[in-house]
Amino acid sequence: MSLFAFEGRIHAPEFREGLTWFNTENPLSMKALRGRLVLLDFWTYCCINCMHVLPDLKFLEHRFANQLTVVGVHSPKFPNEKVDAHVEQAIRRYNIEHPVVNDPSLDYWRQFGVRAWPTLALVDAEGIAVVMAPGEGNLEALNELIAEVIEISRLKGSLKEGPGPRYSAPQTDQALLYPGKVWADPGAEEIYISDSNHHRLIIADASGEVREVIGCGEAGVEDGGYADAAFFQPQGLHRVGNTLYVADTENQLLRAIDLQSKHVETVAGNGEQALPGEGPGVGCEVALNSPWDLTSVGPLLYIAMAGSHQIWTFHTESQVLKPFAGSGREARIDGDLAHAALAQPSGIRTDGSSLYVADSEVSAIRRISLSGPGRVDSLVGLDLFLFGDKDGVGNEVRLQHPLGIAWHDGNLWVADTYNHKVKILSPETRDCRTFAGNGRSGKTLGKETEFFEPGGLSVRGNEVFVADTNNHRIVVLDRRDGESRELSLKI
Repeated sequence: MSLFAFEGRIHAPEFREGLTWFNTENPLSMKALRGRLVLLDFWTYCCINCMHVLPDLKFLEHRFANQLTVVGVHSPKFPNEKVDAHVEQAIRRYNIEHPVVNDPSLDYWRQFGVRAWPTLALVDAEGIAVVMAPGEGNLEALNELIAEVIEISRLKGSLKEGPGPRYSAPQTDQALLYPGKVWADPGAEEIYISDSNHHRLIIADASGEVREVIGCGEAGVEDGGYADAAFFQPQGLHRVGNTLYVADTENQLLRAIDLQSKHVETVAGNGEQALPGEGPGVGCEVALNSPWDLTSVGPLLYIAMAGSHQIWTFHTESQVLKPFAGSGREARIDGDLAHAALAQPSGIRTDGSSLYVADSEVSAIRRISLSGPGRVDSLVGLDLFLFGDKDGVGNEVRLQHPLGIAWHDGNLWVADTYNHKVKILSPETRDCRTFAGNGRSGKTLGKETEFFEPGGLSVRGNEVFVADTNNHRIVVLDRRDGESRELSLKI
């Protein structure tokens, strides 16, 4: 928890003209907002910490609806995040209701002296910058401070109370809504899909015939039968025997689905976001931190814990949870399991002897050995601010925020998310080549396949199933010739 007061009476700078605004009919200005408190959220949509702050903002904008306006200042890290259409998709995906301005050149960021994502800045009713709050965990302090500033503003007569700008996202009736992950069962014909923004899971066959819908379709947390169970933006899934495990990301839970009795049960997580240093512990006694993807070896389920920048294990029999790899520091540091550093791991798969991780914030693919003392090594990718789109070998390769990974027949398949591509990486030679996608966000199928921020993928036989997240679809690639088709779901 850290609030830093601005020195002196500093007026918040004005937004420059020509920026793109969302969730408001007209561009806003600090001058027009005079009389209301303004909470500026400097964020970028790749950032897990920025995602963690969104519930805090929602709480504050509802509690102080007549006195406070929250304004998101999108301050992009990656080139892909500078594009207005991409920012708009992120706003819809995260269900953001307050006004957002895209500041692709980080001009407003620099004027405020911001140095980290996320950073919140409070401006009073007279347009004076009050405090700056970098990072997470500032809700309690901001809640008290905002209430105090409101009372002071009332006494001074500078507060103009009443409803602020509000926005409701349009409804959609499409089959999928921002699907995050897909897993093709290697031992059967089922395909499992995280229909993330419908808050449910779908089991289908290779023709698109839907066999089961798991979840009521509303965000929530509820165990029980398929029709009654509730999830909140689930991501990774992995089947072990007759149990389908699900990373229930926004609920901070691990769920287990008995595919025979058709029952959903919470097996890990207490529903709270874990603090640094959390674990080990047993089942629902332990807090998790944005579990994003899953894989297994024997009785151990490996969890890509994006929020704590670690890999955790869950023993499926004893239900013991504990950190496995990563110090918790957000960085690309190779070495032994305890001292190595990861950065928002968002995809994980195994060949049985090693784990492979799509380490999104460092735009890297990491390998974690499971034999001996274990260690983390980087196959491709160099650092937090070294990214791009370049095929090649080893350190010459550049990716851009990869979220998904699959292993098949000696090769790794990578959802290079912000490059809108699927790539193949040899873990032995570190050779990485584009397989599908032309680098533009689009919807074209056939030989010239286009994706829009694919979030996950799975390979079975000659088919690669891709969760084409922002296109709300599953794309099936033929790995022999690159031809593609959409998996048309019959719900």
